[in-house]
Amino acid sequence: MKNQKLRSLTEGAIMVALAQVLSYLKLFELPQGGSIVIAMFPIFLYCARWGFGPGMLASVAYSLLQLIFDGAYAWGWQSMLGDYIVAFSALGVAGLFSKAKGSLIWGTIAGSAARFLVHWVVGATVWGEYMPDEFFGMTMTNTWFYSALYNGSYMVIDMILCLVIAALIYKPLGKYIRGEDLVR
Repeated sequence: MKNQKLRSLTEGAIMVALAQVLSYLKLFELPQGGSIVIAMFPIFLYCARWGFGPGMLASVAYSLLQLIFDGAYAWGWQSMLGDYIVAFSALGVAGLFSKAKGSLIWGTIAGSAARFLVHWVVGATVWGEYMPDEFFGMTMTNTWFYSALYNGSYMVIDMILCLVIAALIYKPLGKYIRGEDLVR
């Protein structure tokens, strides 16, 4: 039992560190924050393997690192709390699917959706006053619609990239992802 906890914490620390490193490899970055990266994938992988509790712990740790090292877009406590602590902690929702068939796929979808929902609400309520008159060639009149477009423009791509990686590694690493190598 002690070895399992130590292994879980060790793997969690490695996955959080990997996620943080991957967060610096940005394929594209939007002007007011948000970027296309594959940094969520190690968190989703850990959640699929270890479940909700350990997954939430890793997600909270990752959220704190994101705030500390990437919090340049947080101008107030609302943004620090919403765009960083709550949004990145929401990735841990993926752990709810750890026992399901296709846990990595369903967890990736759920974790991405949870993070998007947080960014969407924060974008509409905290950042709404900075909404441009035009975005993606459309006239913007509604902060909720603008926030959905802005945050969806990178979150959907992030999720798709994570799903592609999950599909590519699931067959060769399926036993590891499902935790079949662990003695429970």
